[in-house]
Amino acid sequence: MMLAAMRRHAAVAAAAAVAVPVLPFGRKPAPPPSPVLAEGRAKPQPAYTLVHPTLGIGMRLGDPDGMNHGPLRIFAGNAHPKLAEAIARKLGVPLGDATVGRFACGEVNVVLNESVRDCDVFVIQPTCNGGAGPQEHLVELLIMLDAIRRGAANRITAVIPAYGYARMSAKEKSRSPISARLVTDLLQVAGAHRVLTIELHASQIQGFASYPIDNMYALPLLADELDKLRKARGLQAEDLVVVSPDVGGTKRASALAKMLCAPLAIFSRQRRRPNEPAEVDLVGEVQGKTCIIVDDIADTAETLCQAAQKLKARGAKDVVAAVVHGVLSDPACSNINSSELEKVFVTDTIPLDDKVSRCPKLKVVSIAPLLANAILRIHSSHSLSELFDQAVISIDRGDLNHTE
Repeated sequence: MMLAAMRRHAAVAAAAAVAVPVLPFGRKPAPPPSPVLAEGRAKPQPAYTLVHPTLGIGMRLGDPDGMNHGPLRIFAGNAHPKLAEAIARKLGVPLGDATVGRFACGEVNVVLNESVRDCDVFVIQPTCNGGAGPQEHLVELLIMLDAIRRGAANRITAVIPAYGYARMSAKEKSRSPISARLVTDLLQVAGAHRVLTIELHASQIQGFASYPIDNMYALPLLADELDKLRKARGLQAEDLVVVSPDVGGTKRASALAKMLCAPLAIFSRQRRRPNEPAEVDLVGEVQGKTCIIVDDIADTAETLCQAAQKLKARGAKDVVAAVVHGVLSDPACSNINSSELEKVFVTDTIPLDDKVSRCPKLKVVSIAPLLANAILRIHSSHSLSELFDQAVISIDRGDLNHTE
């Protein structure tokens, strides 16, 4: 009897070995055919891959096969729909169908009109001024993240080109808030697994969060536009001077000066004696040079205008400015129009349509290629390091190869 039992056990083990195939490590056996499909319902469209010929990065669309976090989905709120459409157009992916409106009482109402289950979702929403205001844009983003999380998305990335409340990153005085930390906590509670942003006002905000915050830099894009200006005017790198309006922006100005192979000048405010106003010193030679003032935020633009006036008084030939975030609160446009600034290059992390019509000196530089490239790399698990030190390669729908 014992011998018969051993033979039966061996037969069962042999049958199991035949029935279960040996798969490579990490692979799972294919699931049985879906009964829903067997009933005659239409099958989903076949999966396909978009491959960028220069970067060599593939983006899998249509189903989760071969991807780490599921199919790519892009949604946008009401803060900057023009930028979201430009990013989606660069990627060749349609914007997700979502209704972001208001109830009769004014509360935010978000409805996702398509499935996000097991998808890799990116929500594009700067928490900036303009439109309904930074508070409304922040609440829209939080409620969208919550709706997507409850829709069983695999991963959610909040794309915040202009990170609101970043200027309140430390206690300036007793009983003052640290609003930047509060925003990072709110994003995580709402459902964000990752944040993609442009030029944080304070880098330590990355340390506030326990999730990744990818802080991209727009300086390469601005440097490319400034280099085109230099070539159009027939100038050499020695004819330029990159100027920091204060000591705190020295690192940013030094990075731009390195990209342009130009010298550096710095404004320094010093209080030499007690009870006397601070004096502004300029460290560097600007006589007969084309000066480029670089800053991360232009709010009322008074700092830029005052710096341009002082540079002209020191003998500068021309003065232009390069700004990442154009907040441009009133009376910024009138200040720029009446200043010594010849031109102001500013990225579109914040909607600027109405500002451009009021201030012809503004030259808008799109960050859609940079964010599209970063989204593509995050989705396909590629490194972002190449985007930190070189001008981004444009990703257009026509540049992507469609392969099955």
